[in-house]
Amino acid sequence: MEIKRKRDEMLSAKKVVYNSSKVAIQSSHNAARGFCSRGRFQESEVKTMADESAATPRRDPIKNPVGNTAAQRRRQNAVSVGKERREALFRTKRLCRVGVSSDVDVPDDSDMMIEEEQSILEAQTSSAVEELKNAIAFQGKGAVQKKVNALRELRRLLSRSEFPPIETAITSGAIPLLAECLSFGSQDEQLLEAAWCLTNIAAGRPEETRALLPALPLLIAHIGEKSSMLVAEQCAWALGNVAGEGEDLRHILISQGALLPLAKMMFPNKGSTVRTAGWALSNLIKGPDPKAATELIIIDGVVEAILRHLRKSDEELATEIAWVVVYLSALSPVATSVLVKTDILQLLVERLATSNSLQLLIPVLRSLGNLIAGDTYTTNAVLVPGHEITDSIILALIKCLKSEHRVLKKEAAWVLSNIAAGSVGHKQLIYKSEAMPLLIQLLATAPFDIKKEVAYVVGNLCVAPADGSGRPSLIFAHLVSFVRSGCLRGFIDLVRSADIEAARLGLQFMELVLRGLPNGEGQKLVEKEDGIDAMERFQFHENEDLRNMVNQLVDKYFGEDYGLDD
Repeated sequence: MEIKRKRDEMLSAKKVVYNSSKVAIQSSHNAARGFCSRGRFQESEVKTMADESAATPRRDPIKNPVGNTAAQRRRQNAVSVGKERREALFRTKRLCRVGVSSDVDVPDDSDMMIEEEQSILEAQTSSAVEELKNAIAFQGKGAVQKKVNALRELRRLLSRSEFPPIETAITSGAIPLLAECLSFGSQDEQLLEAAWCLTNIAAGRPEETRALLPALPLLIAHIGEKSSMLVAEQCAWALGNVAGEGEDLRHILISQGALLPLAKMMFPNKGSTVRTAGWALSNLIKGPDPKAATELIIIDGVVEAILRHLRKSDEELATEIAWVVVYLSALSPVATSVLVKTDILQLLVERLATSNSLQLLIPVLRSLGNLIAGDTYTTNAVLVPGHEITDSIILALIKCLKSEHRVLKKEAAWVLSNIAAGSVGHKQLIYKSEAMPLLIQLLATAPFDIKKEVAYVVGNLCVAPADGSGRPSLIFAHLVSFVRSGCLRGFIDLVRSADIEAARLGLQFMELVLRGLPNGEGQKLVEKEDGIDAMERFQFHENEDLRNMVNQLVDKYFGEDYGLDD
C-alpha cells in the first residue's frame, strides 16, 4: 500500500519587496501544496486525501489544555502560525521601495514616511496624478523630462508608506496614464518609472491589482528581448504581483503570452533578473491548472537554466529557482518525468546538506518530496537502497528532523513518508537509521502538525507494498518495535483530534495493532491506552467512512466474546 503525497503552495504568492536585489525570500509551511495521494494502512483500500493547510490557525485538538503550560504552548503556536502567514504574504506581493537599478534615485531613511497622515499622502497622490496628466499633454521643450519627473514623484508616493495610496492613485486615473507612458519608443527612464508605479499598484488589494488589466499587454511586451534588462526586470516584477493575485489573472497573463519571455529571462546569469523572473514564474504556474507548468518545462533551455542556477547560484537565487521546481513537480507529471532524469535530485540534496537557510531549505524539501512521490522511476532507478544519493537524502532529512525549526521538521517528515512508501528496502533503510529515535520522540512530543506527518512515516514503515492480490502485509518486526516504544499512544491521540484525516490515520494504525499482535495482545494494549474510549466518538459520527471503520473494529475485536477467556 503506497502512501505518497505531493505538495505545492496554495497560498497566493505576491511579493512585498523592499530591495529587488536583496530580497529576503520568505514562505510559509503550507501543506496544502497540493494533490497528495494518500492511502490507508488497513487492508487493501486506498483513498485520496488532500493535505491540510498549515496556514490555517490550529489549536492542539488532542486534549483539553490545562494550566499555564498549555496556555503558553497555544500562544507559541499562534505566534508561529501568524509569522508563517506574514512570510507567505511576503512571497506573494512585493512592494518596490528600491528600484531594480541602483542608479535610480532611492530615498534615504530620513525620506521614509513611517507614520505620515494618510489624508495628506492621498492629497499629494491626487496632485501627482494630475501633474502626470499635464506632463503627458505638454508638448514643449523638456517634455520628456517633465514626464519623467512627474512619474518619479508618483512613484515616490507609492513607495514611501507602509500603506501606499494605491486606491487614490487609481481613482485619480493613474492606470491609463501609466499605460500611455509604457508606449514603445519611450526612454528607458520613463519606462522604468512607469513600470515601478504599476508594480506597487499591483501589490495592493485584489481589486487594485485587477485595475492593471489595461496595462498588462504593454508590461508583457516590455519583458521581451528588445527591452533593456532593467526595464524588463521591473515589468516582470509587476507581472509577478499580478500573477500572485489569483488563477483568473494567471490565465489572462498566460493567454497574453507572458510565459515564454519570463522563461527566457531565467537564461542569463544576471542574478537580480533571474531572481525576479523565477519568482514571477513560480506565481504564474502555481496552479491548480497544470497546463502552464507543463508548457514551461518543455521550453528549450528551461531545464538547463534550472540546473545551472541550482548548481552555481547563491542561496537567494537558488531559493527562487527551487520554488519553480516545487510547482513544476507538484503540478505536472511531464515536468516530474523530465526532471528526475537529470541530476536535480543530487543538486537538491547537496543544497539540503550544506545550507542553513530556512528560506532555501523549505522549497528544496518540497521539491525532493514531490519528485519522490510523483515518479516511480525515482524510487525504482534512482533512490535505490545502498546508493550514495539515497543514503545522502536520509542523512540530510535526519539533519532537518534535528533542527530547531518546526517547519523543517514537518517538511522532513513528509519527505520521509514518501520514501517510506517505497520498497521494503526503503523502509528498512529508514528503520535502521538515526531517524528512528527522532521519529518516536516527535510522535510523542511534537506539535500536532508535525506529529501527523511523523505518523505517516511510522505507518508506512509497518506495511509492505501490496502483493499480486492487492493486499498489503504487515512488517511485523517494525510494528512490534514501534508499539514497544510507546507509539500507540500517539496514534490514539490522533484519533481524539478534531482533524478527520489525523483521526483516520490513528484508526488505521490501531487496526494494524489489533490485527498484527498475537494472542489478543493488541486488544489489551488498545484498551490500556483508552483506545476504546477514543473510538466511541465515531460510533455515531457523521463521517460514514470513519463510523463504519470504528464499528467494524469494535465488533471484530471488542465484541461480545472479548474478555471471556480472562
